[in-house]
Amino acid sequence: MSNKQRRAELAHFLRTHRECLKPSQFSLPEGTKRRRTPGLRREELAQVAGVSLTWYMKLEQGQEIQVSAQVLENLAQALQLTSEERTYLYVLAREQLPLPTQKHIPYISEEVQSVLDALLPYPAFVVNERLDVVGWNRAASLVFADYSALSDWERNLVWIMFTRPDQRQLYPDWICWARKILALFRTSGGRSLNEAWFIERRDRLMQVSPEFREWWQQHEVEESHIGHKEMNHPLVGTLLLRATNLQITDDPNLKMFLYTPLPQADTLQKLIWLVNSVQADELSVPKEERPTG
Repeated sequence: MSNKQRRAELAHFLRTHRECLKPSQFSLPEGTKRRRTPGLRREELAQVAGVSLTWYMKLEQGQEIQVSAQVLENLAQALQLTSEERTYLYVLAREQLPLPTQKHIPYISEEVQSVLDALLPYPAFVVNERLDVVGWNRAASLVFADYSALSDWERNLVWIMFTRPDQRQLYPDWICWARKILALFRTSGGRSLNEAWFIERRDRLMQVSPEFREWWQQHEVEESHIGHKEMNHPLVGTLLLRATNLQITDDPNLKMFLYTPLPQADTLQKLIWLVNSVQADELSVPKEERPTG
């Protein structure tokens, strides 16, 4: 199937499933006027899926646009697709199979989230025993990764480190950090070697990352994170941070990682600038507007 044929099939697939839905299924008003087309209107589906109408129209018209996994998940849920239909949607939109559905979707309390937000401009996030990032603040999204743009499956420390090319630029000593994260993952899975989540994550990483596949055979384990991090941020350059590991008392399976700036490289000033000036998805800022140091 050519790219043009695939996009045309995707457009037909979306339109067909959209027209099978009723406004009443989403507590949307039917309206007093007779609908010219069956099912949901495009703007209604875009509203339910949390995407822009312009973007969705381009997708349903078969235009060539980039589609993230998180957006496809939103569409799959809005269209109420079965597991097989979800897989077909991914194949048409991204020419790849979807990531497994996260069966263990964790949440943090509003109190913990308020603590994370109060720590600005210091980056901070919360992870569970599987190394899933289950809570974060704005600074963490700006420094490490835009967690809100990732699916539940993708929002995992080891998955992010081994599958996102930007991490290799972010960490000058990526090999050291990747091996540390892999060792932490092995340690975290020590009590879960036969559990589906651990096997699924390990096997998928073995498929997509040759480094993970090679280093996994060396059986390294790690109990804690490195205390200091040096990073090469694409917008502000060098960041030097000290990591502090804090236990969440309400849930022993959750840990908060707080990163405070070291005095070198004007790290604090750069963090303040990032939090106050940059959106999480902003990839380019004029050099003259960036802090230096």
